[in-house]
Amino acid sequence: MSSLRNFVGGAWVPPRGGGWMDVVEPATGAVYARVADSGGADVDEAVRAAGEAFAGWAATPAAERSRVMLRVAALIEDNLEALARAESVDSGKPVALARRVDIPRAAANFRFFATAILHTRSDLHDTDGAALNYTLRRPLGVVGCISPWNLPLYLFTWKIAPAIAAGNCVVGKPSEVTPVTASMLCDLCNEAGLPPGVLNVVHGAGAGAGKALVEHAGVRAISFTGGTATGRAIAATAGPAFKKVSLELGGKNANVVFADADVEEAAREACRAAFTNQGQVCLCGSRVFVQRGVYDAFVDRLVAHARALRVGDPLDEQTEQGALVSRAHFEKVRDAVERAKKDGARALCGGAPADAPNARCAQGVFYPPTVLADAPASCEAMQEEIFGPVVTVTPFDTEEEALALANGVRYGLAAMVWTSDLNRAHRVAARLEAGIVWVNCWMVRDLRTPFGGMKESGVGREGGDEALRFFTEMKNVCLRMGGE
Repeated sequence: MSSLRNFVGGAWVPPRGGGWMDVVEPATGAVYARVADSGGADVDEAVRAAGEAFAGWAATPAAERSRVMLRVAALIEDNLEALARAESVDSGKPVALARRVDIPRAAANFRFFATAILHTRSDLHDTDGAALNYTLRRPLGVVGCISPWNLPLYLFTWKIAPAIAAGNCVVGKPSEVTPVTASMLCDLCNEAGLPPGVLNVVHGAGAGAGKALVEHAGVRAISFTGGTATGRAIAATAGPAFKKVSLELGGKNANVVFADADVEEAAREACRAAFTNQGQVCLCGSRVFVQRGVYDAFVDRLVAHARALRVGDPLDEQTEQGALVSRAHFEKVRDAVERAKKDGARALCGGAPADAPNARCAQGVFYPPTVLADAPASCEAMQEEIFGPVVTVTPFDTEEEALALANGVRYGLAAMVWTSDLNRAHRVAARLEAGIVWVNCWMVRDLRTPFGGMKESGVGREGGDEALRFFTEMKNVCLRMGGE
């Protein structure tokens, strides 16, 4: 059984307190590794290593930083199979999904920011000939990057890449539930020639390592993806210390289907948007609102697509729905569905735990794609993030009613609109309270655009220039011109 240690100053070190936590394969329920259970002393060691590396890395020309990062991207691609299998075992997601999406996008994150840093620019203002005012952007120093368990390598690299591209040094804390690919990334960074201390990884629970990282006086910024409650606690800690904070939090995303949409395409994509990665994606469309004239036809198609998804062993190439990430999360999803039924919802498919797909997975945690109808707008299933393979379907009559239903939650991360009316598409997209709105599609990704939420889905933006700007500090210089 492997032991995942902390990565500090380019070397592997055990946790100072000697504590370890089990890493469980969710598809089998078996412990297959142990990971460091770190605390304040480990974080302090990592911050110190990052601080010592900062001056040298910040002074490294952008072209050289880019070269090293492009080498990391190439190594991720070269090790795609090993990383995909590790992520499947670690998280329970289908290995085919990890191979097709998660690992390639991790490489793309490094590649994008490695080249973006070569094209940054600054502003200069000629102040009526009397002075030149120009803006300088400089790296912050040591930054903390805390990533979740649902897309372990993909989201971890989305934080790390812009931070180090801009010249910062990172102390990262991946989820203790899915720590393996973050550790594998550290070895690839060493192989690529990333200087020691530029990337440090401290494993551990949020209450230990995570809390210590947020509180550490040597950390200038925190980028966090995870639950809203944890994000609120991070903001409360970081705010009084005047640290930069980017929080990408929960979502209860609306999918609005109008009667003039292509019903078959909308239902097929609604299925994908609801159940990809077992619904464990912050951008999943977990609430579908369908105009009454096509409601029955849409629901029939959605249920048919959901029933056709193959629940199976994550390591099986044909599996489309793997295991949920842990038994605790499985119980959360199961209990949420049971409460929805008590509130009056009907399960049109799914609605109860799935049987084990084979003998290897006899102790695994599997829940099938579940479509709920007749859930009251005020019930928990319509208001709170279940973060599992569960979607509600609700009819509406008018555009105003659809907007009221879609915006009637405390979250505002993402939304979808399906319509063939271009005017309606623009009008509804503008009024949806969501950080990103897809029209007649879902999860079309462009790293040049800013990404983030509204309301309780977070603050700050990832992707594009905004990510690079977040990891820099700005100062203005006024140069007085000579002469009388």
